[in-house]
Amino acid sequence: MSKIDIRYPDDTRKSFEEGLAAGEILASWKKDAVKDAVAARLNDRLIDLSSPVTENGTIDAVNVHTPEGVSVLRHSISHIMAEAVQQLFPNVKVTIGPSIEDGFYYDFDYESTFTPEDLKKIEERMAEIAAKDAPFTRREVSREEAVELFKKKGEPYKVELINDLPADVKTVSLYTQGDFTDLCRGPHIPATGKIKAFKLLNVAGAYWRGDEHNKMLQRIYGTGFATPKDMEEYFIFIEEAKRRDHRRLGKELDLFQVNEEVGPGLIIWHPKGAMLRTIIEDWERKEHFKRGYDIVLGPQILRDHMWIRSGHMDHYKESMYFTEVEDQGYGIKPMNCLSHMMIYKSKIRSYRDLPLRYFELGTVHRHEKTGVLHGLTRVRQFTQDDAHILCTPEQLNSEILAIADFVKFAMGIFGFEYEVELSTRPSNSIGSDRDWEMATASLEQSLKDTGMLYDINEGDGAFYGPKIDFKLKDALKRKWQCATIQCDFALPERFDLHYIGADGEKHRPVMLHRVILGSIERFIGVLIEHYAGAFPVWLAPVQ
Repeated sequence: MSKIDIRYPDDTRKSFEEGLAAGEILASWKKDAVKDAVAARLNDRLIDLSSPVTENGTIDAVNVHTPEGVSVLRHSISHIMAEAVQQLFPNVKVTIGPSIEDGFYYDFDYESTFTPEDLKKIEERMAEIAAKDAPFTRREVSREEAVELFKKKGEPYKVELINDLPADVKTVSLYTQGDFTDLCRGPHIPATGKIKAFKLLNVAGAYWRGDEHNKMLQRIYGTGFATPKDMEEYFIFIEEAKRRDHRRLGKELDLFQVNEEVGPGLIIWHPKGAMLRTIIEDWERKEHFKRGYDIVLGPQILRDHMWIRSGHMDHYKESMYFTEVEDQGYGIKPMNCLSHMMIYKSKIRSYRDLPLRYFELGTVHRHEKTGVLHGLTRVRQFTQDDAHILCTPEQLNSEILAIADFVKFAMGIFGFEYEVELSTRPSNSIGSDRDWEMATASLEQSLKDTGMLYDINEGDGAFYGPKIDFKLKDALKRKWQCATIQCDFALPERFDLHYIGADGEKHRPVMLHRVILGSIERFIGVLIEHYAGAFPVWLAPVQ
């Protein structure tokens, strides 16, 4: 049998017979390596502890107390929930059941509505299943065999999922615990006995595959944790979050409303809320003037060809709204950048004119699905403190440093700590490799020059350029995306922006997209929850 070479996190190395289970390889390194492990990471890929290892590489244990480990645990809990539901309600059809940020869910097709009493029965049955300590076993079968299996089980949704896989996918993986088998990529915990703390939360409607034209299913939400203590702390956190919920406080303080008669995701500001917003926006204008920005204003709609030229039509169309005027198509702006570029392009620019800093408290519209809308923090119309800086490549570093300093100042004024991420090139990007490399290197060098600690967020840049994201932390230590700096070589190229350099020749400027507070609506929502409605005196709408 062939040998494989394995490297551990402490850089020690060992050789093993090919096919040894990941858990055994980890236990060979340290006896307690798998004590709290729920999975393994092999060459940056998560696998089961029982998975045979057939390749050279680096291996590590995925501890249940880590975010990745809890996610694996919750995914496994969703499977035992599905098993419990089918045992108690045999006519139920199962669909999908992933882990999510704070828990898990599973969608069921069932003609009767699940009641709170049903959830209690399901929880009790789940506890019985967990106590059996049944192993999660994985097997790979041909897609034809899987289709036949789920047809016999009367599970049409699983059959549909398999049939919709790409033609080159010849096999699928199945997981079984006890008498329940599910279509799943995994990984999963070794056995149901690892499940120590869980709670079913509520039932909601959900369209199959998120498509409103499909059948409405019942989604059971739940959460799970490594220990009962972890779960107890979570529910204390949830109660505090409810106390601070900006939707409740917004109504109590008479700040704003969201009215379904008007439309979802559309905010109506009451006098006190409008005053709070005005205080913030006036502060923004004053601070931007101090930092050499010019205030500009752009229209709400622009002709379709502008969005085609910018790349938004190819990469952002699903998030836009469109209209027609006199047989001419228009896009309602989801971003403010195009008008700002037209201001730049309105006359010949010299290197002596740069940098130019255009600032707009610009209202934009983005098509968000109804299911993700949430008070002020996820809306369809919002205003952002949007600025675009056009500069020479030599000025890029100093401009980024100035923006970072502005963010630091603003977060201090409003009382927030924050973390920093560098988000790199996504799969749907536009622009050349060279431009992306230059832009990313410029942002990273600027971050190093600030001395800020930062993480790399691979593949999460904008489609036109990499970005620095500043994620503020509220009183409950939740992170919120607000400030961002995006470096863009692509749009100046697409719109043929240039300046006359000292050599008398045309040169291409670099464009920085940036916001400081981001969406004013979202920022106010976060602000309400951070202060639980008790604003600092200078922000209080009622003095």
